[in-house]
Amino acid sequence: MTSFQDFGLADPISRALKEENYVTPTPIQAQTIPIALTGRDVVGIAQTGTGKTAAFALPILHRLLESRIRPQPKNCRVLVLSPTRELSGQILESFNAYGRHLRISSALAIGGVPMGRQVRSLMQGVEVLVATPGRLLDLIQGNALKLANVEFLVLDEADRMLDMGFINDIRKIVAKLPIKRQTLFFSATMPKDIADLAESMLRDPARVAVTPVASTAERVTQRIIQLDHSAKPATLAQILKQEPVNRALVFTRTKHGADKVVKGLVKAGIPADAIHGNKSQNHRERVLAAFRSGEIRTLVATDIAARGIDVDGVSHVVNFDLPNVPETYVHRIGRTARAGADGVAISLCAGEEMAYLRDIEKLIRTTLPREDRRTPGHRDTEAAPSQQRPARHGQRNGSPSNNGARTNNASPASKGKHRRRRGPGGTGTAHPAQPARHDGNRHEPSRASHGGQGDGSMQGVAFLHRESRPKRQPQH
Repeated sequence: MTSFQDFGLADPISRALKEENYVTPTPIQAQTIPIALTGRDVVGIAQTGTGKTAAFALPILHRLLESRIRPQPKNCRVLVLSPTRELSGQILESFNAYGRHLRISSALAIGGVPMGRQVRSLMQGVEVLVATPGRLLDLIQGNALKLANVEFLVLDEADRMLDMGFINDIRKIVAKLPIKRQTLFFSATMPKDIADLAESMLRDPARVAVTPVASTAERVTQRIIQLDHSAKPATLAQILKQEPVNRALVFTRTKHGADKVVKGLVKAGIPADAIHGNKSQNHRERVLAAFRSGEIRTLVATDIAARGIDVDGVSHVVNFDLPNVPETYVHRIGRTARAGADGVAISLCAGEEMAYLRDIEKLIRTTLPREDRRTPGHRDTEAAPSQQRPARHGQRNGSPSNNGARTNNASPASKGKHRRRRGPGGTGTAHPAQPARHDGNRHEPSRASHGGQGDGSMQGVAFLHRESRPKRQPQH
């Protein structure tokens, strides 16, 4: 397809697309929309920023218009599940934009905000409901929502939902859905757990795939700065002052780290703010609005909170911390160089992060240009790969995955009266036996594979994050 007009979408939708200046579909849109219009299930492999939302929203809106049925009270016709609040809000905005001439009723169900308004919005039923899994189950358990009449199910960024511990929630939700429905399933990667989930949910799906996760955007100039860890704050401030920054997105591995980076930048005279799972939803919305408008040019975020940030004009992505999952690097730098623009991705790499860098270069099959700013006394501090390589996806010290639960790796000498499980930072920390959901009013795990970050609020749960928990004093 060379134009959106070639899809044969309903006139009200085509008119909205013209108003949004949509002319040429992206590859994922060109492949998905014609199939979805026929009612067939779809498995789509595509990264963030490839146009997935329009790929599933446009055919769904067209099919809703073909059969205008008044939704039943406490029911929805379209259910879209996404991993984070920001992404959910963005998806709903897209549905409302594309359907502005259709008078489509819609609602958002996400954690971090009071549930009363969401309950009221569902009383009369809606046609489109976009939700995070945890809050959706809350509404179902509170008898505020029923799923018996869902005609269209969309799972967006399924691999991220798996990483966040949502897979059991998704299975519970799917079990409540009618068998006769259309399912559109999107993921940036397709590990075995996700493939098994897709197989259990879809009927004879068509498979579409664009932009493999190992591919980085062509217009992004990437470089590595090797430095001592203590030099990172000053180097970041120098980059933001000297580079021609329009908007900069800075990634940290932890929520505590994001707040610390913001304090350092503000002290250096650089206005900045952070979004992560411990921030209230109102704060996150205000900060994102300020970032989009240019009022704030530097946004510091964890990976989970950054899911769904689709802001044009991000000129620079800075990895203050290298990600310990190499695919995450590709997702991060994909936030720049959008819509044909150029972008810059700069990664600050301390000696202890060299194992992460090697994994990234292996994935993207490229040796990234490096600038060495390490002091001579620190050049040999890099740990051996066998000691330094991080655990991946719930795996610790080479042991099989245990659903994100930590194992006790204390040495015999450390066992005894004061025996505790110990996190990577050496502080005694209690950990849940099962992965927790990063949504709504639930706690979130401090997972080894994700450096302790998450995307959920801490309301109503006494859970101590490892960064905020003080070290235990020696007992005599």
